[in-house]
Order: sequence, then structure tokens, then C-alpha cells
Amino acid sequence: MRNFHWVALAFAAALGTQASLADTISIETASGPAEVPSQPAKIAVFDIAAIDTLSALGVEIAGAPANLYVDYLEGVAEAAEPVGTLFEPDFEAINALQPDLIIAGGRSSSQVEALSALAPTIDMTIWGDGLLDQARARLFAYGTLFGKSEEAGKLDQDLANAIDAFKQQGAAAGKALIVLTNGPKISVYGPGSRFGWLHTELGIAPAVVEIEDSTHGEGVSFEFIRDVNPDWLLVIDRAAAVGADGASARETLNNKLVAETTAWKNGQVVYLDAARIYISAGGYQSVLGTLSDLSAAFSKAN
Repeated sequence: MRNFHWVALAFAAALGTQASLADTISIETASGPAEVPSQPAKIAVFDIAAIDTLSALGVEIAGAPANLYVDYLEGVAEAAEPVGTLFEPDFEAINALQPDLIIAGGRSSSQVEALSALAPTIDMTIWGDGLLDQARARLFAYGTLFGKSEEAGKLDQDLANAIDAFKQQGAAAGKALIVLTNGPKISVYGPGSRFGWLHTELGIAPAVVEIEDSTHGEGVSFEFIRDVNPDWLLVIDRAAAVGADGASARETLNNKLVAETTAWKNGQVVYLDAARIYISAGGYQSVLGTLSDLSAAFSKAN
């Protein structure tokens, strides 16, 4: 009965908003070109990277998940109407909001079809290798959609400058291993993975090339890290990102085997802001923040 209820509400909402869909524009999405309402006045957003970039552009967000897990976006969540979670949208709340457009992506991409029954919905997922290119493409699309192309162009130029400046550092830094901790568990990522852009787009040489390309990385032992002996360890603390209990990344990696690596001996262990790179990955502010953290760490080594 619950599904029937919100579908009925959606039908009524669709009838009431047909006039507002007269002016449309084509933008590029994760699923290809899509026709959407031009300069939608009221939007609900279920993708945190999208919320990040839209906030940088100064676009007002009317509806957002209650918990964004990212400190610098807390103000956005507080100002918006809660519309469920990333995995479970509150369809009745969305219907009450009457958005002109819904933006999904990443963890909420599986809800695109269901959300489309309430309002035009686009999938703006950013994922894996090519993340920087995708992030810039989304920035351009949002600028076009919301009549903020000039602002998007300025932000894109700042981002391009930051990327170019860092590439010189990345190329000279030596070999790095991307390590994700989840309490006491560890996994690693290489080129082609969800964090592979650190290698392929920023020019940081990988300590290991052949790593299983999996969403959760390739589970490894501390002996593996010692034997690979990277010049740098780029560390992501998943538990910290999602607010879970358990050992921190610093605690997990503080052992005799990891201590034998060049990275540990030279103090070249970078604990990246986990929320930025794990939760809001691909968002404009997320990318700039990660670049800043890496640049600061690499500068100290040089």
C-alpha cells in the first residue's frame, strides 16, 4: 500500500508541474545527454559530490539527505529539507517538496528510476579513474543548467591551475601506495580503481600496478606493504569517513612491519581527509581540498 500511495502522489505532482517543464535544456549526465528543466528553481539532491559542486557554484539546494557525513557541507544539510537518506529516499517528503529537478548519483544511483516518478531525475555519478575529467564535466553541466556558466568557468580555471601545479610535485615524489583502512582491516588500490585518478590524472607513480580493481580494493597483509616498500603511503580511513567505531588508520598502521617501509621511515605517510576523498569524491571542493592536502605533504618532503 505504501508504494501505491507515493506513486499516486507522484502522478498528481506530475500533472501539476507539466507547465514548468516547457523550457528544457540538454546537459551531459552519467547516462549520456538528458533533457531537463532549464534553471530549475527548486532541486532535491541525493549525490554528495553534486551537493559539493552546486554549493561551490552558489546554487540553493531545497532538499538533501539528513546526514551528508562531510563537515564542510553541514550548513547545506541544515538549510535544506530532509528527504530521506542516500539509500532510502523519503518519497512522501520529496512529493511534499515538489522539486523541479532531482539529482542522484553514486550511492543513490539505484534510485533514479523510482525518483523519476516524482520529478525529472538525472544521474550525475562520478566514479573511479577519470574522476577529474568527470568532475570538470559535471561543473560545466551544472553551470549550463543553472545559468552560471561564467562562475563555472572561473572555478574550472582555478581547478585546472591547481591540477597542473600539483602534477609537477606528483611526478617527482616517488612511488606511492594507496591504502584504505577499515578498523583493523586494510586494502590497497592502484591505477584503474576508484582512487586510481591519484595515479593516472595527478601523475603520482604507483608502487604496485597490478592490484585487483574492486570497489573495496584488494585486501592485503602488513607484510605486503612492507615488501612493496613504497616511498609514500596515501591513507584513507573509511571508519572515520562514515563515523564508525574501531581502530583509526594511525593505530592500524602503527606496527613493526609498516615501520620498515621507506614511507614510514621518512615520515611520508599522508592521512587524507577521508570524508572528502571517500564520501564527496569528485565534488569541486573535495578535489581542491585533496589536492591541497597532497601538495602540502609533498612540499614538506621536498
